Amino acid sequence: MPGRVFLTTPVQQVARVLGVSADAVAEEPPRRNIAPGQAVLALTATGLRRMRWGMIPVGRVNARGRPVMETIINARSETVFGKTAFADVGRAVLPVDGWYEWTGEKRRKTAWRITAKSGDLLRFAAITDRWTAPGGQVVEQLATVTCAPSADVRDIHHRMAVILHPSDVALWLEGSEAEAAPLMVPWPDGRLGVEKAEDVDWTAA
Repeated sequence: MPGRVFLTTPVQQVARVLGVSADAVAEEPPRRNIAPGQAVLALTATGLRRMRWGMIPVGRVNARGRPVMETIINARSETVFGKTAFADVGRAVLPVDGWYEWTGEKRRKTAWRITAKSGDLLRFAAITDRWTAPGGQVVEQLATVTCAPSADVRDIHHRMAVILHPSDVALWLEGSEAEAAPLMVPWPDGRLGVEKAEDVDWTAA
């Protein structure tokens, strides 16, 4: 499941690919190492905007009525529409050029870069929320939705992000839960490429 992502495609080009305006967001340098807690570019039903990657679940409770304490980076597709902790969340799409996973033992891990073999932008399904920080600042935030892995990444990790087909983006953003649920499946086998990521500055996040 994505713990780091990257987006090196210019924002204006991302907007053109998604068929929306980029007027509401500023251009930015290529980002080769985006970590949870940082701002990401997100597509919502109203257009592009910046959101914080990671939902601080203040006020959210689990099925036992206990507060959810951990920041939510990824939400499981199997439970995202049923868990109390995800009640009334919104939906968004996180556009990325790819993501990273690691294998191996601690201090000897190998980093892997995962991208579309076609070179196309990937559209991650995400859920959204708003957090009111101390002082009253409202922070829009998101968490990616994950599912079982495709054969392309199964040897790297046991989960992967839900990747949306371009024609399914509008349904994910505006459809009912019943309509959106069938979209939360592994990306078809053979469409993702995996290579060692040996040129990334991991301290730059």
